[in-house]
Amino acid sequence: MADETFTLVEAAKKIINDRRSIRDYTPEPVSDADLDLILEMGRQAPSGEDAQPWRFIIVKDADARKKLGAIAGGGSGRRFTAEFVTEKMQERFANLKDEAKKKAAFEKLTSGTVSMFLAEAPVNIVVCGKKAVWDMPFDTSAAIENMLLMIAALGLGACWVIAPCIDIRDEERVKALFDMPEGYKAVSILGVGHPMRPHRPRPRLPISELVFKEKFGAPYYNKPEEVK
Repeated sequence: MADETFTLVEAAKKIINDRRSIRDYTPEPVSDADLDLILEMGRQAPSGEDAQPWRFIIVKDADARKKLGAIAGGGSGRRFTAEFVTEKMQERFANLKDEAKKKAAFEKLTSGTVSMFLAEAPVNIVVCGKKAVWDMPFDTSAAIENMLLMIAALGLGACWVIAPCIDIRDEERVKALFDMPEGYKAVSILGVGHPMRPHRPRPRLPISELVFKEKFGAPYYNKPEEVK
């Protein structure tokens, strides 16, 4: 609510916990003021040797977004079809007992529909990285997370999409679409907009399974009450 107040720690926790991967948006546009703030937070990310290798292309044109959605759908479709054929997908969804939901999930993934939403997002942010920078993948990831957190703080929604940038053939299509020079790589696309509906949190592994003491596998949290 507008009248809520938080300490800095509480605010940081809330923003991180509230962030969701949003793929369904209302037609309402993203304001220029919000977009400026999102981009400024990306600019403020840390980078190795202060190289700042990120560049951002703002895409609002409907035809360009449609083409991005098609490229993303093709990339996701190939990836998840391979996962289905090798039965990795069946293993991943083994705990989903509702066969209708499982079938729908398989169809959404193998068809590439899962990533085509970029065409419907009011804004796409194409994140580019300078190839000559050693730490470019990590630097651009830091910038992306900064932007995602500010998007959540603004009450907007976004999803970080790598599907158009994994296969070199797709990346070349993205680069050609936006006249990207050879010295830069298409890293990821962010779809940004106003969420169509609230989204539940996704499950997370227990912290006790993720943190080790001194050596990999050695428990850091020994007692249940130590795990918050």
